[in-house]
Amino acid sequence: MRPTLLYQDEWLVAVNKPSGLLVHRSWLDKGETRFAMQMTRDLIGGRHVYPVHRLDRPTSGVLLFALSPEVARSLTEAFSGRRVHKEYLALVRGWAPEQGLIDYPLKEQLDKIADALATRDKPAQEAVTSFRRLHQVELPHAVSKQHATSRYSLVRLFPHTGRKHQLRRHMEHLFHPMVGDTTHGDGRHNRFFREHFGCQRLLLVARTLSFEHPVLKVPMRIQAPLGAELLTLFGKLGWPASESDY
Repeated sequence: MRPTLLYQDEWLVAVNKPSGLLVHRSWLDKGETRFAMQMTRDLIGGRHVYPVHRLDRPTSGVLLFALSPEVARSLTEAFSGRRVHKEYLALVRGWAPEQGLIDYPLKEQLDKIADALATRDKPAQEAVTSFRRLHQVELPHAVSKQHATSRYSLVRLFPHTGRKHQLRRHMEHLFHPMVGDTTHGDGRHNRFFREHFGCQRLLLVARTLSFEHPVLKVPMRIQAPLGAELLTLFGKLGWPASESDY
């Protein structure tokens, strides 16, 4: 479970973070010894890296670091100023609408330990996500007692804000929770994918980051591969099994 290099220059480095890997040391798992930050530093010869955004532990995909405090500040401002375009792929329960916009404010989710001193009565924050359905499938398996078959969709998600667990919570709000989500998902469908497809992960991928290079001032587009595991799963569902199709 190691990140792989996607892009590097004098100022930036981007890696493909695997599902299950923490970005940095956290109170949430004090026993963990493997972190994407440290592994990325080792990957590029020991040079210090500065995080500029976050990916949830179970989410895989593009993770960007700066190589200096100055570039880190610039990139952090770009993320907070919504000047970074993010695209995700997610496999969800049910047949999602062809496309849509989710404008649903979210209350901040606090961790008992890490956020012990945080204010707990904040109002819900603006949270906006647009999406487009790419594929859908109906399988001849009665995962729930209410239906003789089970339906799933592959959706492309575009978060316009960056709230904690925003995409997972927004898809749950639409009644199309992500497969493999143990917090906001449907345990029956998670179990079905584990037992039937051997899928042990959250099916959410940070596919692409697009932004202006903070130093060179040129357009950047960094994309993470889906990899053999997900492409094999897509093929079993009857969807295209080539990177270029996504």
